[in-house]
Amino acid sequence: MTLLTIVQDACSEIGITAPSTVISNTDMTAKQMLALSNRSGKMIAQRFAFQELIKEATHTTVAAELQGSVESILPGFNWYLYETMWNRTNYNKIDGPLFPEQWQFLKASNITGPFPQFRIRNKNLYFLPAPVAGQTIALEYVSRYWCQSAGSVAQEKWAADTDTGVLAEDMLTVDLIWRFKAAKGFDYAEDMRQAEIYINNAIARSGARKSVNMADNTQSHKFGVGVQEGSWTP
Repeated sequence: MTLLTIVQDACSEIGITAPSTVISNTDMTAKQMLALSNRSGKMIAQRFAFQELIKEATHTTVAAELQGSVESILPGFNWYLYETMWNRTNYNKIDGPLFPEQWQFLKASNITGPFPQFRIRNKNLYFLPAPVAGQTIALEYVSRYWCQSAGSVAQEKWAADTDTGVLAEDMLTVDLIWRFKAAKGFDYAEDMRQAEIYINNAIARSGARKSVNMADNTQSHKFGVGVQEGSWTP
């Protein structure tokens, strides 16, 4: 599916004439569909760390507190995935982010540990104390790029009718339907409910999930305990 097919499918479900183009279309309905679809993608991308939006980045340290702008180090940065920053050169975890009061305390006291901690401030990445230059830092983060060009260039808004969704396009379609109805003053409650069910299911199923056993180890009870054949001392 593309931007064009998402809008066309939404129009067909709503019961209005589907446009033949979207981006260059001067028709007010098509323009509103484009604006609402962009809003939909941005809002959904803010709701959860969908596996499609999770990115890994590496950074080579410089010998300074200021490591550079977050956007240059982490293209499309939306938010940091907690406890994923590691120094791959010396195999140490980079703790943080520091709270403002922690940062100011460390700066005022001039007391720092042997390993850097990090902070993001004013769209820049800082380490304290300044690290050794040339070390490799790796981390994961959530991108705000929820769509992409036909050539797979990541984007945070639609730019062409042939653009495709990084997020599931069916999800973008059902969310667009209720937003359009709401904007037009139509009854949209049921469409919004259905869209929320779809999105919440997608959130629950995004990526792999570990089983969490809140009781005892039922697996050993279910399958028994394996004991090697032969004599053994109880």
